[in-house]
Amino acid sequence: MASTVQAPPPVPPMRPRQPRSFAGPVVLILIGVFFLLHYTFGILPFYDWGKWFAHYWPLLLIVWGVIKLIEYQHANASGVRPRGIGAGGVLLIIFLVVAGLSSREFYNHNWNIQGWCEGSDAEDLPWCGHSYAFTDELQQSFPADAKLHVSSAHGAINIVSSEDNQIHVTVHKRIRADRQEQADSWNKSTQPKISVTGQVLNLDANTAGAGDHWVSSDLDVSLPRKASVVVSTHHGDISIMGRDGTANVTSQDGDVSVTDVNGQVSLNLDKSSARISQVSSDVSIQGRANDVSLEDIKGMVRLDGDFMESVKLSRIAKPVNFKSSRTDMDFTKLDGYLNLDSGDLEASSVSGPLRLRTRSKDIMLSGVSSDVHLVDENGAVEIHINKLGSLEVTNKKGDIRIFVPEKAGFQLDAQARDGEIHTDFNSLKIENGDERSTANGSVNGGGPRMVLNNEHGTIEIRAGSVIPVPPAPPMPKTPKLSKPEVPETSEN
Repeated sequence: MASTVQAPPPVPPMRPRQPRSFAGPVVLILIGVFFLLHYTFGILPFYDWGKWFAHYWPLLLIVWGVIKLIEYQHANASGVRPRGIGAGGVLLIIFLVVAGLSSREFYNHNWNIQGWCEGSDAEDLPWCGHSYAFTDELQQSFPADAKLHVSSAHGAINIVSSEDNQIHVTVHKRIRADRQEQADSWNKSTQPKISVTGQVLNLDANTAGAGDHWVSSDLDVSLPRKASVVVSTHHGDISIMGRDGTANVTSQDGDVSVTDVNGQVSLNLDKSSARISQVSSDVSIQGRANDVSLEDIKGMVRLDGDFMESVKLSRIAKPVNFKSSRTDMDFTKLDGYLNLDSGDLEASSVSGPLRLRTRSKDIMLSGVSSDVHLVDENGAVEIHINKLGSLEVTNKKGDIRIFVPEKAGFQLDAQARDGEIHTDFNSLKIENGDERSTANGSVNGGGPRMVLNNEHGTIEIRAGSVIPVPPAPPMPKTPKLSKPEVPETSEN
């Protein structure tokens, strides 16, 4: 009997293969197109490309989502199981979200992008482009008795006296762009503007005229000496020389130099340094400053703000008032010098009444005349007196040393807790104890009263001699204007 052969079971029809998703490649192609426009064709500057991505990156997610939706509908119509997002899609989404949010925060932050593009090293930064230089000249008559207002977002301003009744402006401009055509276009959009409103002549550097691009204009300005000036810049040095009128300066992130001015000088600083010299009237400085030096000032001086590095004063003919977060000081006159930094205050030939309240400073005063009222802590105090007035010193956690002319007469009332008292004057009565020491009495028939109080430190009253007025220490050199090739603690 013949055996029966069973037919093989029918092979089930193969399910259509899932097509590969093209959402990721499309998004990558779009990103590649932007890089191609920038690096190959120079059409889209790097900074503009980054700003576009920071604002419109969700469009890439929308494009990716639309493509996935089309793929889903096409798979259902073909009877194919739709492809999921997959690990690659998840990574792409994470990358776009992280990059988009990061770039958004970057461009929303007030970064000093122009500051990054200073100097020759900026050629290596992709968003800075290449540097192109332009020069321009402006000239017109200056109205009689007019005031000059100069404003600039980026660039140095140098103001001197002219030999005629005209205003002359020389513009040295630097523009960073990807190619010459861009720089030429932005140069035309950033021409300085001069306008006259009543008795005010306005000079605008117009560096923002081309939008958010790197443009820096150094302005050399000459005008009649008698004119007053108001100058403002956000990034750049300011120099004013030879004025009979007033000088009002607002500076951010730059060096300010003012010299040979007969009118009042007023500065508002933000992370800027200043050197003021040869001023015949009052000087006022406020804001947040770095180094400040004043020399040969015939008027009053007022300093009010945060001084992050040092303050140097020399030959101030009238009262000085100084206020910061750590120091409050005023005195009548300064024939010598005063140097102040985060940990020390040194002054010579100071005329009182002197009032000083500070902390965490070693204080050295020499050639002091008239009354002194001083409060300190966490620092030593040493005072050399030329002409004794009433003297009151309070200190904590630091020694007190007072030098008085040997033949001067005074009355003493001193006490030290957790410290001893020593003196060269035998007529004083001193009692040194384990926890408290006292000294009192009269010297050379009495005179002005000296009151000394100290905690956790000694007190010394020594016989000294009159100190002559010393020459002032060398002052810092006048800041130079920034050049096209040149590229920016603690409080006092």
